[in-house]
Amino acid sequence: MNQDKVYAVKKHLGEYDSMKIIMLLAIPAMIENILQVFIGVVDTYFVGKLGTEAIAGVGITNLTMNVNIAFFLALGIGTTAVVSRYTGAEENDKADHAVKQSVIMALLIGLIFGSINLIFSRRILQLLGAEDGVIEYALPYFLSVAVPSVFLCVNMVLSSALRGAGDTKTPMKVAIISNFINAILNYILIFGVFSFSGLGILGAGLATTISRIISVILLVRKINSEEIKMNISIFEEWKIDFKMLSSITKISIPAALERLIMRSGQLIYGGMIIKIGTEAYAAHNIAGTIETFSYLPGMGFGVAAATLVGQNLGKKKEDEAQRFGLMSYLLSTGFMVIVGVVFYIFAPFLASLFTKDENVSNQVVQVLRIIAWFQPFLCITLVITSALQGAGDTKFPMYSSLIGIWGTRVLGVYILCIRLGFGLVGVWIAYAIDITVRGAILMIRYLRGKWKNVNIS
Repeated sequence: MNQDKVYAVKKHLGEYDSMKIIMLLAIPAMIENILQVFIGVVDTYFVGKLGTEAIAGVGITNLTMNVNIAFFLALGIGTTAVVSRYTGAEENDKADHAVKQSVIMALLIGLIFGSINLIFSRRILQLLGAEDGVIEYALPYFLSVAVPSVFLCVNMVLSSALRGAGDTKTPMKVAIISNFINAILNYILIFGVFSFSGLGILGAGLATTISRIISVILLVRKINSEEIKMNISIFEEWKIDFKMLSSITKISIPAALERLIMRSGQLIYGGMIIKIGTEAYAAHNIAGTIETFSYLPGMGFGVAAATLVGQNLGKKKEDEAQRFGLMSYLLSTGFMVIVGVVFYIFAPFLASLFTKDENVSNQVVQVLRIIAWFQPFLCITLVITSALQGAGDTKFPMYSSLIGIWGTRVLGVYILCIRLGFGLVGVWIAYAIDITVRGAILMIRYLRGKWKNVNIS
């Protein structure tokens, strides 16, 4: 066999091994994301049996939690970037130290948000537009979920630390256990069993919080096990290291701002859609709910990209880092294109699962077929953004979101939907333009490789 053939075989085997590594990280992350969605489905199913006010109470609490989660996720992104870099460099002591500092920050942020939710609970619900009857019904759930949100924050940080170390299976397993416990406790605490009469909507909130507490305990145990090269024993001395905290926050703050930019933009153009009419708004929400499933592959491969980019930068293998990010994108695109084909072909069937109104259904079908076409660009915004964040480059995705959401999507919705009268189709064309432009900007940034020089310290 000549040298060219030997090189080709080695290259092929190398690519196969790389694909295998990516899949082993991405698939558990995808399953975990599905399970996170499923928790909300289970909660809605059980609470829905209590009545409309209970559903409204849960929905309004989730709006508040989405703001909290934006900051929790941002801290998780910073944790993954720093831990993956130190893990790749085999500086395990620094990785341990980074996790401890992230947990300290998670406790601080969680307690701050919890205190705000406790002190201003009624005012927050009023600001979100809840009527007095809904507020009285929602308060027990809000207080039992939003106040102890520190457990959710710590949960997300510990899961991010494990992913940064290359372990996506443990967060998935913990999510499975959490789902199981949440479902059982929902039934027992909401409706009661034997002589226990149940706690109604308060029981739903307690079930959620208890399952999160158990998740934290399981994650701490796993991190301190011999299988993981990390140790954050709670019995050791914990000191605040402002230099390390600065490194983590330098990465986390732009990620938090990016999510706030997206949330605020969604509120603005959501208000524009309401002006079109109730049917259009209903169709928009149905299409958005269905579209959520197309995000799952991108989010899973995004986890793999962030981890492998960070670890390879830690090993000083910049070209390998870039290759893993691109390969994660290509693999994810394959999955998301399949989802797009399903959306396009089965759009009428998918719409019929959510509504029997013919006008609403027709609008949902139109939107799903628009969504189907820009799946590869949506994949860029998910996977390449994660790859950049894994490298510690969180400012550029923030800037691209600012341009995309406010400069393209909000403005586009106003022009196409309100001024030109294209209706809901105009909204999603603006969305498609945003995703396409933002995807192209992010890919150019990634290919130029400036993120390889980001210093996390």
